[in-house]
Amino acid sequence: MTPNAMGNAANWLGEAGLRPTRQRLALAELLVGDGKHRHVTAESLYEAAQSTGAAVSLATVYNTLRAFCDVGLLQEVTVDGSKSYFDTNTHDHPHFYWEDEGHLTDAPSDQLVIARVPDAPRGAEIASVDVVIRLRKTT
Repeated sequence: MTPNAMGNAANWLGEAGLRPTRQRLALAELLVGDGKHRHVTAESLYEAAQSTGAAVSLATVYNTLRAFCDVGLLQEVTVDGSKSYFDTNTHDHPHFYWEDEGHLTDAPSDQLVIARVPDAPRGAEIASVDVVIRLRKTT
């Protein structure tokens, strides 16, 4: 990685108050080093880390992604109740899930209109509304 990528990663961790361990820095560089938003799974981030020679286990990747989510650096997007994607763009926005290819992309926020959501049951409040639009390629 470039010095700029390392700086981006260190700043990203520092702004969240996370100690920049070697593993966190290596994964942060892959996530935000180039300044672009991305969607990753734990497995895809692990493979990317392995390809750069970073010495991290899959368990470390899972734990680090969870820590990044806990401090608000990442947004977790769950698809099909079992597959999680991690998004570096933490602002509220919809997603396209490409079923044929198994990947997630951002959908245009300015085209989404939600006029009303159901009232929360008594004793509960709505914490968030996630919008995942599932797509299949047409033949």
